[in-house]
Amino acid sequence: MVFKVTSPKFEQEFERWTDALEQAKELVPDCKGIFQEVRILEDGELVWVKDRFHRYPQFMGPGTYNRLARLFLQEDMEAEQVKQDDAS
Repeated sequence: MVFKVTSPKFEQEFERWTDALEQAKELVPDCKGIFQEVRILEDGELVWVKDRFHRYPQFMGPGTYNRLARLFLQEDMEAEQVKQDDAS
C-alpha cells in the first residue's frame, strides 16, 4: 500500500498509514481557504479528507474508518516490537 498526502502546497508518499496521517494532521492548520483541503489517497483512491466545512476529518467509503483504524493499531504494534527488539 502507498499513501499519498496532498494539499495545495504539499505532496508526499508514505508506506505507512500512521506516517501519512501524522503528516496530514500537521498540514491542516495551513489550509485556511474555503476550498483548500488536505487529502490522503491510498493507491490512488481518496480515503481521508479534512476541509474547513467539516469539524472532523471525513473517511471516504464504507468500512474505511474501521480498516484504517485496524491498520493504525497493527503499525503501532509492529513499531513497538521493533523498539523491544532493538532494546534486547
